[in-house]
Parts: sequence; structure tokens; C-alpha cells
Amino acid sequence: MNRPIMKFALLGFATMAATVLMIAGPGPSSGRRAINPPGAAAGLPFSNGVVVGNMLFLSGQEGLVDGKVAPGGIGPETQTALENIKKLVELAGFQMTDVVTVNVYLADIGDFAEMTRVYKTMFPEPRPARTTVQVAALVNNARVEISAIAVKQR
Repeated sequence: MNRPIMKFALLGFATMAATVLMIAGPGPSSGRRAINPPGAAAGLPFSNGVVVGNMLFLSGQEGLVDGKVAPGGIGPETQTALENIKKLVELAGFQMTDVVTVNVYLADIGDFAEMTRVYKTMFPEPRPARTTVQVAALVNNARVEISAIAVKQR
């Protein structure tokens, strides 16, 4: 790619990003706050969630109980991961109906149907937009990790 096209592409991306930020809500002056459940491991290089204006961004949540993967396979792991998401959503002052998009990472795409069965029990209609992909591996040797974004209606 030659330089003039690259500059245009970057300028176009910056303009698009600025437009998205203006549409999404207040800028940096509104502040941002971290959401971490009581007892969250100190010293991690990330927050479990971050609230900016009327938006909540959640880090990927595995189906962990006391730092260990919930036993029983993909069903219990998915249930626990979604319960962990619900706790964070509520801790931030949001509701599950505010969740607008979810990313699901599976260690084995063969777990898709069972993960979806459990997933449907946690989100009321209309359900959030969702992306599901298989990944090579997850931390803690988990079978599923789920991240989400929520937006409060004004």
C-alpha cells in the first residue's frame, strides 16, 4: 500500500472512531470506573469490567468458581461464566437486558449446541448480538470464555 492511501485509510478510521465515540455517549470528562467483584485477584493487568458513560465493557469471563473451572463440562462452565457476567452487570448497575453484544470463545466448536442451550436461559428476548468462535486454547484450560458489552437506555 502506498503512503497517500495509508494516510487516507488511517484518517478515515480515526474519523469513524471519533464518530462512534460521539454517538456512544459522553467523552473522557464523564470518567470511567473499573468493575471488579469483591475478592477479585489483586494485581491482574485488567479490570473485569469498565463503565464509561452509559456503556459497560466486560472482560472475558470463564466458568470459574473460587479460581477453578466449574466441573461437569461445557454446560456447567457456560452457566457459571454467564452467572459471573450477570454479577458484574448488576454490580455495575446494569441489567442483563442492557447487554447488546456477546463474544463466545469455545475450545471446541463441538460444544456449540450445549453452550447455546444454556446461553438461551440467561438472556431474555430480544437476545444480544453474538459471535461464537473456536480458539486454540483458553486460560485455565477452560472450555468457554464469554465477553460482553452493555448499554443503558437513556
